[in-house]
Amino acid sequence: MDELMRGRVYGADHDDPDPGPRRGHVYRELVAGPLDGLLLDVTGWTEEQLHEGAALRTEIGSFGPGGRAVYGPRAADPRRWDWQGDTH
Repeated sequence: MDELMRGRVYGADHDDPDPGPRRGHVYRELVAGPLDGLLLDVTGWTEEQLHEGAALRTEIGSFGPGGRAVYGPRAADPRRWDWQGDTH
C-alpha cells in the first residue's frame, strides 16, 4: 500500500501544494486510460459501489470536456481499477 501513498489524487486542484493522498482515506489506483496513475478516493464507498467501479469526469478522454473515463476493479487485485473505455 505504500506505493499507492505517493500518487496524485483524482480531483485535486492543479495548484494544490499537496495533491497526494490523505491519512485515514482509502484509495484505488487508476490503471491505463486518460487517468492512468491517479488515485481515486473511495473513502465511505459501499461494497456495491466498489464492485461497480466509476465513470469519472475528464477533459482528456475520447469525448473531451464533459466526457467520462470508466474504471472498474481488477479481478486479481481490486485495489487497482482498470480503464474500460470512455463515455459521454
